[in-house]
Amino acid sequence: MRIAMLGAGYVGLVSGACFAEFGVDVCIVDTDPAKIEALKQGRIPIYEPGLDRLVEENARDGRLTFTTELKEAMRGADAVFLAVGTPTRRGDGHADLTYVFAAAEQVAKAAEGPLVLVTKSTVPVGTGRKIEEIVRNARPDGQIEVASNPEFLREGSAIGDFMRPDRVVIGVESERAAAVLKRLYRPLYLIETPVVQTSLETAELIKYAANAFLAVKITFINQMADLCEKAGANVHDVARGMGLDGRIGRKFLHAGPGYGGSCFPKDTLALARTAQELGAPVTIVEQTITANDTRKEQMAQRVIDALGGSVAGKTIGILGLTFKPETDDMRDAPSLVIVPALIAAGAKLRAYDPQPGHARQVLPADLHFASSAMDAVQGADAVMLITEWNEFRALSPEKLRAAMKGKVVCDLRNVWDPAQMREAGFSYSSIGRP
Repeated sequence: MRIAMLGAGYVGLVSGACFAEFGVDVCIVDTDPAKIEALKQGRIPIYEPGLDRLVEENARDGRLTFTTELKEAMRGADAVFLAVGTPTRRGDGHADLTYVFAAAEQVAKAAEGPLVLVTKSTVPVGTGRKIEEIVRNARPDGQIEVASNPEFLREGSAIGDFMRPDRVVIGVESERAAAVLKRLYRPLYLIETPVVQTSLETAELIKYAANAFLAVKITFINQMADLCEKAGANVHDVARGMGLDGRIGRKFLHAGPGYGGSCFPKDTLALARTAQELGAPVTIVEQTITANDTRKEQMAQRVIDALGGSVAGKTIGILGLTFKPETDDMRDAPSLVIVPALIAAGAKLRAYDPQPGHARQVLPADLHFASSAMDAVQGADAVMLITEWNEFRALSPEKLRAAMKGKVVCDLRNVWDPAQMREAGFSYSSIGRP
């Protein structure tokens, strides 16, 4: 089989490389010549563990190619996947579908024969029907069928998520479209991966519903952590007691500074706006959005309070800037709120992240980027851990204490043991733990 993947961003590149690993001939097309040239030379524009090897091997074997020419990418393709961006639209919070609709029209006009046009991008319910209209207007001959195949890739573990998914969702309107997608995912049939076949609308809504539910779950445990702090309870034990209930599950019950990333913030907002327009508001999601935004704003105040109400002239070591470990993604990262707030309060910040490339582009210019974790904490009055990279777990309390000038540590990810931190002489605070 052969497919074209429109978009060499996170979703398109990971999905394309993984399909190639399945034995499919994949051509990834993007309008950015610099990005395509870099990929041809083996340079990966994003950080995702294992992706560089996957791209290199499949490109070398001829199953994965890159181009800026749409017709070239589509030649002989059984399916064309739309993996273009759907950022939040300015002003109203809806997903901006400009790129999706433009790409769909270009594909329809360039098609030389029957094919299935598959939406991989995260799009609001009803988008597939609008794409059908665009395709029908551009190609009345009816040789193009529209399908939905939402992605469920977690940054930092995306390759494993694609190769061993919990499920594959396909929204189709014909047996031919279903057959094409099932052939593409045949390797997953062999390991008995559940395939959920639905209508276009249902497939689109499954993606939003799943992300919104996880965002709600994160926000719930964060609010439970606040309650634990007031009541003297331990949120770790609360989460464990909840998670052992099979109806609830253990995942996404880790208290912290709030969710970020490329999916949850924009998807919850888009779902809330769509639901309002359809007259069926999802108020629990609306409240989740508000609570998460407020939480990020509250995090800077924790270290300010720990330093006696003022950080003016104080040096604070920041550990971790990306929205989660094993990625360089800074989209809606808590650090984007915390760091400027501390700088505005007069603090001198020394920050370290193992993947700082994007952070350097979006954080204030007067933020000092340290060369290592120990460089960041050297001589600091306080340390704030924002992102739980594994290398920070290896920092012993004794080593930290010896490097720092002060003794305040604010651990926003509950990485360190409170008892050990107290024994090392720290004034230590974490999330939802006494």
